[in-house]
Amino acid sequence: MLLPADLPTPLTGVDDPEFAAAGAELWLKRDDLAHPTVPGNKWRKLAPNLERALAEGARGLLTYGGAYSTHVRAVAAAAHGLGLASTGVIRGAELAGRPRNWSLAQAERDGMVLEFVERSAYREAASGRHEHRAGYYVLPEGGSNGLAVRGAAVIARELADQQPDFGPRDVVCCAVGTGGTLAGIAAGLPDGPRALGVAVLRGEGYLEGEVTALHRAGYGREFANWRLAHDWHGGGYGRVPPELERFARWFEDAYGVPVERRYVAKALWGAYGLLRAGGLRGRRVTVVVTGVPDPVR
Repeated sequence: MLLPADLPTPLTGVDDPEFAAAGAELWLKRDDLAHPTVPGNKWRKLAPNLERALAEGARGLLTYGGAYSTHVRAVAAAAHGLGLASTGVIRGAELAGRPRNWSLAQAERDGMVLEFVERSAYREAASGRHEHRAGYYVLPEGGSNGLAVRGAAVIARELADQQPDFGPRDVVCCAVGTGGTLAGIAAGLPDGPRALGVAVLRGEGYLEGEVTALHRAGYGREFANWRLAHDWHGGGYGRVPPELERFARWFEDAYGVPVERRYVAKALWGAYGLLRAGGLRGRRVTVVVTGVPDPVR
């Protein structure tokens, strides 16, 4: 059985002297606590897609990702909980004959069938253009589609209920990989607050286009209440340079919040960086904690 999510997720203040000195506030929207097996923004994006899959009578879920994809694990866990089959198309044919890493092993324990493809062919495969599997509901890499955007929009609506004076002073910040969470937050905000995405990969221009396309897919229109910051990706997707690791450890030690490195750490790093540059002075900044740290293996 797939357990329900514990929503709304908690909103907690961080008594940070650096933010206070700038007349600003730092808050955390703890979406990492949303669900025990489908954590954080993965639940937000998957929930409406799961409803659609069940309504269409799908017998399985199919998706795409890399060897450590949180989305792949989340799809496997969700399918297992719902009694559905699942297939994951994984980047890297050379991985097929190797011992499974902890992430792929978990997906297989939840019943997912893994199909490994050559890295040179993965992008074409993940586009889904040639995917026709009877009875399978296809989810894109990272889970970002029009329905996912609507699922992520609930984050913004929860914040509006949790902060009675939610308004022009507020900035809602999240990490951006495929753009679905940022697109949803921006779409769900009332007039006044703005959304800020911190890119976790090199993708200036490309990511802006992805978010805009997701807005059109989810709402049939574009939104102008968001922007992307591109200076805190740490060198690219999955890269965690020493300075980012030091920052994440400091934040964990100072505030007792576990920090996932590939996404959440970069969102927090970007928020502090923009504050120091004067861009968030006087603002109330809510960073969405979109996931949980990888287990120590």
